[in-house]
Amino acid sequence: MTAPDALADEAVGRAAVARVTRRLLPFLFVLYLFNYLDRTNVAMAALQMNRDLRFSATAYGVGAGVFFVGYALFEVPSNLILARVGARRWIARIMLSWGLVATAMMFVRTPWQFYVLRFLLGVGEAGFFPGIVYYLGQWFPAPERARALARFTIAIPLSGAVGGPLGAALLGLDGRLGLAGWQWLFLVEGVPSALLGVVVLRYLTDRPEEARWLPPAERAWLVDRLAHEATLGPAPHGLPPLRAMREPRVWWLAVPYFLVVVVGYTYSFWGPTLVREAFGVGPTGVGRALAGVAVLTALVMLAVGASADRRGGHALHVAAASGVGAGALAVSALSRAPAVQVAGLAVAYLAFTGAFPAFFALPGLLLRGAAAAVGIAFVNAVGNLGGVVGPPAVGALRDSAGGMRAAYALLCACAATAAVAMWTLGRRMAAEGGAEHRAQRP
Repeated sequence: MTAPDALADEAVGRAAVARVTRRLLPFLFVLYLFNYLDRTNVAMAALQMNRDLRFSATAYGVGAGVFFVGYALFEVPSNLILARVGARRWIARIMLSWGLVATAMMFVRTPWQFYVLRFLLGVGEAGFFPGIVYYLGQWFPAPERARALARFTIAIPLSGAVGGPLGAALLGLDGRLGLAGWQWLFLVEGVPSALLGVVVLRYLTDRPEEARWLPPAERAWLVDRLAHEATLGPAPHGLPPLRAMREPRVWWLAVPYFLVVVVGYTYSFWGPTLVREAFGVGPTGVGRALAGVAVLTALVMLAVGASADRRGGHALHVAAASGVGAGALAVSALSRAPAVQVAGLAVAYLAFTGAFPAFFALPGLLLRGAAAAVGIAFVNAVGNLGGVVGPPAVGALRDSAGGMRAAYALLCACAATAAVAMWTLGRRMAAEGGAEHRAQRP
């Protein structure tokens, strides 16, 4: 290829990636924003719901955590179906299911009703996040993938920036039309998810080959580039999809992810309560505090995603973030000041969530095709079992110890173990050479 041809090809590639970014990422961001709102809004609801329904800390923790049982059980089957029928139809089904169940949470009256609906919410949501990660891998070349994932996954912290103030406002409707504030919260945040499921059917395109909204030259470049990348790197070809769950490197990702999810969901589900107790503020003050942390976390995610794409060493980025989280949680465990304890937990959440884009770029470098769909889902399923362990364990330790220091010590141990595991994986990948390859242009 001559120099002018190479420059023209590069320009077409940049235009294709930019057009795909504009078309897909804002829409997928909105979907994930509602996904995370409906998964974690129970934390804001708990400010009133636990009082109104007389839920203990243990009962609330079990209800928060049982979501992840249904989520983990159906994660791999859901992604296998998505790989077979396409993202457009399956993501629409997922959104409709979780939107209806999330809305039904307003009718909870007993702990067992709470447990059942949280379990069903997990079943309904299963496959959404790993399905989108797999879907983005079919649209973005490898050197652009962590940045694309960052622009999608900033919905995790920004759901806090939106959900905190919105949740506080909805709790302020307490008593309107005979509904408690926490019932308004579930109603207003659940219905839009079901409606967006209908929009997905009309908006998403399953594969680049079908993208009539891409000019022919850009579509051809993208298809050729992704096909070329499929021949590169260490990912095994022709691996039966379910064999992905037995790949050692998949487990090297799943176990550390489990450990950091224990910490992450402790912040998500206990953060509002802990902020209120530490600073003596009401729902509005809680919402503002969570929003501030959320904005900082989103900025860190974008920075880490760009750094991982530019420098490589995705696993080492995750190891460094886990180390920062472990240090912050050590401060929380050693301090007797509630404000310092909560600040340490917030820093740990910021570090772990900031590394998500780098982390979820890794499975696509290890697996291909339907095996990649299964591998991503399996890592996410095992990891999210941390949500089963974290909130109930923290609730039980809080009830038995009369405080949070023992819980922070447990979380610190989880973070430190994850840091060591990811550092070891990163060093092995670097030693083997090219494990985190940069795909060259065809």
